Amino acid sequence: MGCEYRSLTSGEIGIMVAHGCSATDWSAIEVAEGFSLSPDEPRVQSVHFSGKVRIGVLDKTIEFFGGVREPCGIYHAKIHNCDIGNNVYISNIENYIANYVIEDDAILRHVNLLAVEGASSFGNGVPVAVINEAGGREVPIYDHLSAQIAYLIAIYRDRYGLIENLQQMIGEYVRSVTATMGRIGRGARLIDCRTLKNVKVGPAAVIEGVGRLENGTVNSCPEDPAQIGTGVIAEDFIVSSGAKINDNTIIEKCFVGQGTRLGRQYSATNSIFFANCAGYHGEACSVFAGPFTVTHHKSTLLISGLYSFLNAGSGSNQSNHMYKLGPIHQGVIERGSKTTSDSYLLWPARVGPFTLVMGRHYSNSDTSDLPFSYLIEHEDESILVPGVNLRSVGTVRDSRKWPKRDNRKDPHKLDLLIYNLLTPYTVQKIFNGIRILSELEASCESDAEHYYYNGVRIERPSLRKGIKFYQMAVERYLGNCLVARLRQKEIGDQDSLRNILTIETAIGQGDWLDIAGLIAPKETVTQLIDETENGIISDLEQLSRRFQEIYDNFSRYEWTWAAGMIEQYHHVNLAQITAQEVIELIKNWTAAVEQLDRLRLSDAEKEFAQTRRRGFGLDGDSEVRDRDFAAVQGSMEENHFILELRQRLAQKQQTAQKLIGRLEKLHTPANYPG
Repeated sequence: MGCEYRSLTSGEIGIMVAHGCSATDWSAIEVAEGFSLSPDEPRVQSVHFSGKVRIGVLDKTIEFFGGVREPCGIYHAKIHNCDIGNNVYISNIENYIANYVIEDDAILRHVNLLAVEGASSFGNGVPVAVINEAGGREVPIYDHLSAQIAYLIAIYRDRYGLIENLQQMIGEYVRSVTATMGRIGRGARLIDCRTLKNVKVGPAAVIEGVGRLENGTVNSCPEDPAQIGTGVIAEDFIVSSGAKINDNTIIEKCFVGQGTRLGRQYSATNSIFFANCAGYHGEACSVFAGPFTVTHHKSTLLISGLYSFLNAGSGSNQSNHMYKLGPIHQGVIERGSKTTSDSYLLWPARVGPFTLVMGRHYSNSDTSDLPFSYLIEHEDESILVPGVNLRSVGTVRDSRKWPKRDNRKDPHKLDLLIYNLLTPYTVQKIFNGIRILSELEASCESDAEHYYYNGVRIERPSLRKGIKFYQMAVERYLGNCLVARLRQKEIGDQDSLRNILTIETAIGQGDWLDIAGLIAPKETVTQLIDETENGIISDLEQLSRRFQEIYDNFSRYEWTWAAGMIEQYHHVNLAQITAQEVIELIKNWTAAVEQLDRLRLSDAEKEFAQTRRRGFGLDGDSEVRDRDFAAVQGSMEENHFILELRQRLAQKQQTAQKLIGRLEKLHTPANYPG
């Protein structure tokens, strides 16, 4: 806005008065240099001014939905103590606008009330009681909250210095944005809205038909506008760029992350939703919804839990109340898991990554070290089928759809996401799973039909198959890392081969963590926490940069971990490895890839079996049914995902052949002196 301002001329005041305007003190009204009023087309009509008001230049027209064009200006409104930018359109304000900076090109049409009273932080600093409904893990929300920073605050409550310093940093930010004037950002649109109190709106945001917004911020940017729509009620909130909230959704004490969608009467309280979440019809209470937490169905309740990359089925529920000391229980469903229709979990419980939960579970189980499993109910008992989800085509499809469904267009992305299915985090759990299953089998009698572990029952055949699935996944992952490394550079001789396989950093050798979507070595997170506790990291921007460094170095850290596991698992020394040994590793990788991909293809092909065709071709014979099925579902040979699986398998086979061919050349006598 940054204009020079002047007082109104007597002629301008006369034109305004002639067109129904009034003011408690005309001398308190200023206009920008270049402001002009035409008696024939006055752009300020039926307006009452009070307090100090500034008005910018009004000389353009704007276009509304349907091609309707209107001249910029202020019409039928009461304006109190406002700073109004250039080419703003304000019309039909039923009550008044008070204490606002309205930036250039903003549109406010049919708004009941827009006002700030006293000093407001606009939702910044509101404590949100996530994960545990009874409290103790409150996350103070603010404009730039990321999933990673929220994770530190919610999870590391035992690190008192960390929590104190983070709260202090956020407190400083809250103080920096606290003001007695609200702001409507450049190009923002507020149309057909009821009541907005102590609300700040970012550039290009679209707010249309809302019921009530109170004490909150709608962050937005021209590249990725936020949208809040019909009937929405929001109180004590922060909404991020690219988020869309519609259809009578009600939120209270919530943070809504970038690209998140909430709608169709969704209800949420004391919950934080990070990048690309989706909530429709159901409800959330005290939820930490990590990236891509999705629920589309009525009667689905997410409560008192930590989730990420979750797909919650219809009627999925959890219980956090034993009717003793209150709703003090909490649970964790780790990344990539799914809950089927009418599934139920009794907290406390913990579900391992990429697990399919079916049925009702009361045993407070912990399957965190048995990932890629089915957790099913049989006769009121929780049955675990370990590793079986590794062969599911749905698991692969999920991991590939997430990056394609990233809604975020804001150049500055708050949440740092690693989408890979197999990572040091999941594969370390697979190693744990192999150990656990092997120890279970060894500890029981040889004729045992089933085993018990952490509240679940594992059948003997499932245990043995689980070990095989896990071993295939280990071979595949370690081979993936090895092959990716070998493809980076030309292999000239044995020395260059060993140089390629040399680790670049010692970081990454130990345990790994999933920090709400960011897969990271535990040592880097521990160091970051230590430095935050000790004041070395002293502000939120510095903390975000440190997380960004961890994210940017993921591949380097991953190779450090994978290289160590290759040596340990395959009993080789990469510093002295031979071409023939590498060839054998590649062959092991190829075999594991082929085994898993063929299992996944077989799983996908089940979707085209005769039993899947029931309900097709209702008014014809079997031939009509098959033609109808083909017209709707297509053929197996043409299915794009099956084609992609086959193509990727062929590409991996070709890559293996090329690498083996290059490595075999290292065995020729010319490569060995003397």
